[in-house]
Amino acid sequence: MESLIPVINKLQDVFNTVGADAIQLPQIVIVGSQSSGKSSVIESLVGRSILPRGTGIVTRRPLILQLVYCPRDDRQHRSAEKGTIDCEEWVEFLHTKDKIYTDWDEVRKEIERETDRMAGGNRGICPEAISLKFYSVSVLSLTMVDLPGLTKVAVGDQPDDIEAQIRNLIFKFILNPNSIILAVSPANMDMATSESLKIARDIDPDGRRTLAVITKLDLMDAGTDAIDILCGRVIPVKLGIIGVINRSQQDIIDHKDIKDAIKDEASFLQRKYPTLATRNGTPYLAKTLNRLLMHHIRDCLPELKTRTNVMASQFQTLLNSYGQDVVDKNTTLLQIITKFASSYTATLDGTARNIETSELCGGARICYIFHEIFGRTLDSIHPLTGLTSMDILTAIRNANGPRPALFVPEVSFELLVKRQIRRLEEPSLRCVELVHEEMQRIIQHCGNEVQQEMLRFPKLHEKIIDVVTNLLRSRLPPTNVMVENIVAIELAYINTKHPDFFKDAASIGSMLTSPDFETDPKMMRGKGGNIDGRSNRPRPQSVQFNQHQNGDIGDSDKENSQPRRGASVSGVSGAGRENVINASTWLSNILPTPKEEENRSRDVSPGATPQHRSLAFVQDQEGQGVVSPVKPVNLLPEIPAQTGRKLNDREQRDCEVIERLIKAYFYIVRKSIQDCVPKSVMHFLVNYVKDNLQSELVSSLYKQDQIDVLLSESEHIGQRRKEAAEMLEALQKASQIISEIRETHVW
Repeated sequence: MESLIPVINKLQDVFNTVGADAIQLPQIVIVGSQSSGKSSVIESLVGRSILPRGTGIVTRRPLILQLVYCPRDDRQHRSAEKGTIDCEEWVEFLHTKDKIYTDWDEVRKEIERETDRMAGGNRGICPEAISLKFYSVSVLSLTMVDLPGLTKVAVGDQPDDIEAQIRNLIFKFILNPNSIILAVSPANMDMATSESLKIARDIDPDGRRTLAVITKLDLMDAGTDAIDILCGRVIPVKLGIIGVINRSQQDIIDHKDIKDAIKDEASFLQRKYPTLATRNGTPYLAKTLNRLLMHHIRDCLPELKTRTNVMASQFQTLLNSYGQDVVDKNTTLLQIITKFASSYTATLDGTARNIETSELCGGARICYIFHEIFGRTLDSIHPLTGLTSMDILTAIRNANGPRPALFVPEVSFELLVKRQIRRLEEPSLRCVELVHEEMQRIIQHCGNEVQQEMLRFPKLHEKIIDVVTNLLRSRLPPTNVMVENIVAIELAYINTKHPDFFKDAASIGSMLTSPDFETDPKMMRGKGGNIDGRSNRPRPQSVQFNQHQNGDIGDSDKENSQPRRGASVSGVSGAGRENVINASTWLSNILPTPKEEENRSRDVSPGATPQHRSLAFVQDQEGQGVVSPVKPVNLLPEIPAQTGRKLNDREQRDCEVIERLIKAYFYIVRKSIQDCVPKSVMHFLVNYVKDNLQSELVSSLYKQDQIDVLLSESEHIGQRRKEAAEMLEALQKASQIISEIRETHVW
């Protein structure tokens, strides 16, 4: 058991060297009000006057005092180099290395100098501890911490919050569950007002690690005694209450020896408290503290060993994350470049080891841009957005020139459908921009391993960001040009022979049947007396058709009724019939034979306007179907229709024909662009960067005159590596010290 306290002292030395508070070592923490006699208790335990004395606040820094029992035959602590072989007592400070102090006045001055150096001369306090060892042949091994005394009012040039500072400093030490709280209170004041006991009870409500010390028993009022207090009848303390007698200020001035003071203390206790004399006094306090500390160390040792090993493992991991010192800079630079390029590519491909779970990133985000953002934006563009009936009618008239129109001119259809196709260019370019922004964002989210290297070499990090940013920026122009060309290609040639570009030619032909076309039947007849000039071909009948529209916003209008072969055209004669046939022939050349409709049809009246016919089955956010006017979400605002005059039947019919053709062709082009733009972005931007990133980084960064600059570490990383290495070394040494204790020593 006696070997445990030296072990803790060794551990204290190890961790004081690196300034670590993470390991909570067992120690005795002395707490008390200012001028309650804390320093006198410590000096009585030491047996020498080594602490500064005076009025007001004297102890302004924590003082870790290790009492080391050192017999004359002890060769572990005594050495000829230090000149301590024949010394009975000496002091060593941690901050003065191997310097030996045997003059106690010099010890006090050194404590004062070190206090002023850190805390200043304005009576303020400092949380940095002073560590000293007192070697003697007549002390019991103890580890004590002397703290500043509790105070209420700032005096002189003390800071206004001096009370809060002292309390925080005391809490820092007594919150350690492995510490023993030595609560010092003077006997000449009411115990109910003791600040030290109140703080100890707040932190240690069960009292399992609190020992009370009552000082100044000889200064109590005449006619009073401390029997009730010492017996625990006033305030019970589990570890006990011990009374001591301090030297008075006059004794200190007269340089009264502590040994004589202890003899006087024993005489006073025997005379005043004969029944309690053997359980009070400084010698009994020293033995009690030694016993409590040893048992406390025994109880804390298993947990202390476990905590030391765990922290050693943690600091080893931390040190590994900072990396080793660079030996071969060329190889290190190539390794970092390769690791970054691989991590960037893995983030794009979705094969990174640390997959983000809080948000979409990398390749998943690009996929979302293609099929959600870009796709929905295109779907929201209605083919007739911005086109009114008057716009269509004006285009038809302008295409006719000075000639009266017999049927709807093809030029007007091409002019209007090109105008609508151009609306697809802006969202396509925006899609390229969004993908570029995501690829730029990947630089900051491409793996923890790379991030550690980037933090370690900030200049290399900046250069890598510049190279990747320039590479991405250089790929924007060709990608944008390709996307613009995709739209330009669609505008260059309106392919009316496209296999998917079909309408019900007969139904549109029936729309062209009107009284305006009726003329002399003889002018309509060709050879054989038939309308189409072929004697064996029966004449078509008038066609009635129903229109149905799919519930999806933006789907084209499609007919689900087809003309019957042999149906005759009634009510058309002469040149009017020939005009109908010419119009039908042109539409038949544009529109192939109708196929099975994919969309649901909608019922409208033949004479209804597009505004009246634009009813669709729309799903609201709750998933309930409601019938409402189609109101597509367009990127461009709709232009209100001109209502200057009402269109006649002929004009209304022509507008409806053009609208149907625009819708049919617009959907074909939109589908093509929705497929081609993502492919172009992947080829010209994403895949190009993936394939050329590493070579671009190597060619830009792997230069002999820049390697030293790029691989220069940041100062804080180097400092952290040094601190982590020192802490790891201390923990490994502490673990070795603890492991040397055998179970027989503990029990």
